[in-house]
Amino acid sequence: MYFAALLARTEDGWQASDTELDNVETLSDLADLARESAVDDDTVLVFIEQEDAWFAVVRVDGEDDPRVYLSDAAAATRSSYGAMLADELLGRNNEVDELDTLDLDGTEDGEPEAEEEVDAEAAEEPVPAGPLGEGEILADLGMPEQRLKGLSDDALGEIADMLGCAEVLEAVR
Repeated sequence: MYFAALLARTEDGWQASDTELDNVETLSDLADLARESAVDDDTVLVFIEQEDAWFAVVRVDGEDDPRVYLSDAAAATRSSYGAMLADELLGRNNEVDELDTLDLDGTEDGEPEAEEEVDAEAAEEPVPAGPLGEGEILADLGMPEQRLKGLSDDALGEIADMLGCAEVLEAVR
């Protein structure tokens, strides 16, 4: 079971809202969702948590590229949203390009792959156990990397408490 919330920074503090991730298939989709809730292109944090197994913080600042932190990449890959984020951080692209569905000779995929292509896929690095991404994602907001990496049970609550918005986050939980 997932919990997902958006925390949008405003002049008056943080506004929290729960969010559905049903239409999110890529990090770009998630960033667009965050930008829709932004006030004056200010910072938006997306919190995603799966039953205390892992959590993620995605930070979107205006039109800048989103920044991501995963608490436990290996655990996250067991779920669709966690796997999407881990693949993005590892530079793996799961999107299928329409041009890739046809070989140069016009035949559809499904024919045996060349041996070197199979070897390249087999050599893909495994997802590391433990944190992955930008540990300094919240440093300018008062949470250094060491503290972020040390969070466990109620990590999102502790982050919200540090940001001064624990009550608004709890209201959407």
